[in-house]
Amino acid sequence: MVEQHITSAFDRDLEAVQAQIMKMGGLVETAIRDSAHALETRDEEQALSVRANDKAIDALEEIINSEAARVIALRAPTAVDLRVILSVIKIAANLERIGDYAKNIGKRTVVLSQGGHLTTESGAALRRMAREVERMLKDALDAYIQRDVELATDVIERDTDVDQMYNAMFREFLTHMMEDARNITPCMHLHFIAKNIERMGDHVTAIAEQVVYVVSGEKPAEDRVKADTTSIKPQEA
Repeated sequence: MVEQHITSAFDRDLEAVQAQIMKMGGLVETAIRDSAHALETRDEEQALSVRANDKAIDALEEIINSEAARVIALRAPTAVDLRVILSVIKIAANLERIGDYAKNIGKRTVVLSQGGHLTTESGAALRRMAREVERMLKDALDAYIQRDVELATDVIERDTDVDQMYNAMFREFLTHMMEDARNITPCMHLHFIAKNIERMGDHVTAIAEQVVYVVSGEKPAEDRVKADTTSIKPQEA
């Protein structure tokens, strides 16, 4: 009877922390969507809102980490239960990083809107890339809740598409910079934005890999081959 009570209490704790993960995931999905829309429409107000809302994402990560630590200390989970708790901590960290990249896009959107050049084609292409990452994130979180390894594997494979989008945009920006020196500054901003989105895809992939870990106890068998063929790896904190 006591053991059954402990198990029931652990299940409630686990459901609560996973609910926080889904809430955090929802905020991050919104951040991706809003940052891409702000960039395409040069909406400074929306870009600033994305930056401000990142505080809520950071706060949720702290709550999740605190709750996960409490569950480990109080319930001493083992085997699958321990894997679930550890995955929660790692997923929260990946979500926080994605939120940071969305915030960075907001920062550069403000700079571009105040003096940089942004073609309609570039804004639309970046938004398509961000939309694919947003869909991947939704599927990765669904796969986590449903313990769906097949869906998680599909998300991992789709990151190649994001890498290829990034490669195409990198070449486009490079061409624009070579054609006219006045394009260098705005194209560098746009390149950093494209790289931020590509890195979002990497973190979404890491979330999907946690699904495989939770279900099987092992990471995906082989290291994922990146389709990013560029040599420049700009990142922002």
